[in-house]
Amino acid sequence: MILDKVKETIGRYKLISRRDLVLVAVSGGADSVCLLYLLQALSRPLGFKLQVAHLDHMLRKDSARDAEFVRRLGFKLGIPVIIGKINVKELDKRGSLEEIARDARLGFLFKVAKDIQADKIALAHNLDDQAETVLMRILRGTGLYGLAGILPKRQLCGFTVIRPLIRVQRREIEAYLRREKIKPRIDKTNLQDIYLRNKIRNRLVPLLKKEYNPRIKEALSNMAEGIAFDYDYLNRQALRLAKGGCNRVNIAKFLKLHPAIQRLILRLGISRLQGSTRRITFRHINEIEDLIANRPLNSIVDLPKGIAVVKKAKSIFFYRRSGHALL
Repeated sequence: MILDKVKETIGRYKLISRRDLVLVAVSGGADSVCLLYLLQALSRPLGFKLQVAHLDHMLRKDSARDAEFVRRLGFKLGIPVIIGKINVKELDKRGSLEEIARDARLGFLFKVAKDIQADKIALAHNLDDQAETVLMRILRGTGLYGLAGILPKRQLCGFTVIRPLIRVQRREIEAYLRREKIKPRIDKTNLQDIYLRNKIRNRLVPLLKKEYNPRIKEALSNMAEGIAFDYDYLNRQALRLAKGGCNRVNIAKFLKLHPAIQRLILRLGISRLQGSTRRITFRHINEIEDLIANRPLNSIVDLPKGIAVVKKAKSIFFYRRSGHALL
């Protein structure tokens, strides 16, 4: 049963502890509605509490109906709901609309989590999302971190984000909703090839499943989980060698390290200022490596989102261009 699988996932990855307050992001779609029902069923036996957050991105004419649906769903289940509204199209246009919407949604969730002192933020990513994400990152170009896919549990900007459905397939979610006679909201844009993810979902995955591997989703998910463990080990080693200070990197010590650890330390320097390494490509890392090895003192490499790296006599320093260098 899907409930048993989610309970096993929670235990296996230590996603929720007794007495936790879990903030559940609910869009009104099938995945998030299923997640809410399953967590409600598990909340009493596992001893945690729930609260719901929904952000209206105002991207569709009927988006207000999604918000009302979630509000009524919370009332039906006896779970408090917080609704937010942001006109994503009016935000800064740098980056894709999909990325801008994602950042707005996470910012909203982090604010709500802080306000209500939530212990965890639960997102509804499932096994299909995992497979699609891995394929999308392969097509765009990625490293070990990208191949690790969507982690069941991770720290983001000081918040613990969990994904209890990460080992559940979309067909299992749909079967559960049919069986329980639960009708979620339908986002018709998911059926259109507007975004790369939709193209992968609607075209590439069915092709791979039909022509190459009937269990392609499970194969990609298993690969991502295995790589996640490898990445976690290497990242811990990088953190230990960086000794908690990633804004300054001693060049002589850096050059003695294995290239895998070197690149992780560079990514740590970026993520410490940026909050993540989104939009950081292989080319950016190569530029920093060239800065260290070949470029003269005081040379600078500019990175996305206002981050830069400057080379000094013995070290390189990561800093925000809009502020002062962290020297």
